[in-house]
This record gives sequence, C-alpha cells and structure tokens, in this order.
Amino acid sequence: MKYFLLTLFPVLRYYLYINMFKRFIPFAHANSIYEIPVDFYQQNGVTLLLIDLDNTLDSYRLYTPTERAVTLIDNLRKANITPVIISNNRGKRVSSYANALGLEYIHSARKPFSTRIKKFLKEKGVPLENIMFVGDQLVTDVLAAKGAGLRIILTEKI
Repeated sequence: MKYFLLTLFPVLRYYLYINMFKRFIPFAHANSIYEIPVDFYQQNGVTLLLIDLDNTLDSYRLYTPTERAVTLIDNLRKANITPVIISNNRGKRVSSYANALGLEYIHSARKPFSTRIKKFLKEKGVPLENIMFVGDQLVTDVLAAKGAGLRIILTEKI
C-alpha cells in the first residue's frame, strides 16, 4: 500500500499543480482593450462583453469616460455587442461612469469571487459561449472570469 501511495503522489501532485494554474491562464492577452479589434469579438461569437473599469477601460481616478472609451463603446454597440462595466469599486463612481455611457454595470463585484457575476449572467440569460470578459488583474479579473466559466482577455494596466 505504501508503495502505491508513493507512486501515486507525483501523479497527484502534477495533476493538482496543472489544475491549480489553469485558473490563472487567460483566453488571450492584449496590451490594451483599445488594441483589440471589434471583429475579434464577433469572430468569437461574443454578444455580451464584461469590461473591468479601473485601469482597463479608464484610469481609476476618472468619473466620466474619455473619448476613446466612448468610441470603443459605440463601436461595440454597432457590432451588436452589449458592453457591461464590472468593477470592485463602489456604486457612486461606477454608476457615474456607466451612466455617462448608458451602460449596465456591476459595482462592488467582489472579484475574484464570481457569485455576483454568475447572478447577473443568470438574469441576462445569455449563453456563456457568447460572453467574454476583459480585465487587467490576474488575481481578481482572471479568477472571477474563470470561476464564472467565462473566457477572459488579460490586458496591461492603463
């Protein structure tokens, strides 16, 4: 029995190691959300795009969107992709920013936990294969997206 456990341990350790790190591997990587062409989302069947606000879409200091954010959101809408802002930030700043763009939002998302994301997506009724997440944080955004069963694009911080 001891020999069996000793031979099983490296296999088990390898399996746990691989599965543990899978949670941190994004679907894709980009330097910025602004470098991702809208047709990339279309080619991947995306109809709902969850976008992290702070340091992904704009600086964490801004309460109103920049021109490039407005242009991006307009381009997504023209491509029949519904953008939704998701943030761990509190309601006032997120609502101010999202309302300026006319977007739905999830504030106080409690990322890396995916509970609030799953609840929102269940209410929307959109299949997971039609949803993508874009964020800049490995430990919060990637883990939250993976926990919700979503593809995620990891970007660099603005």
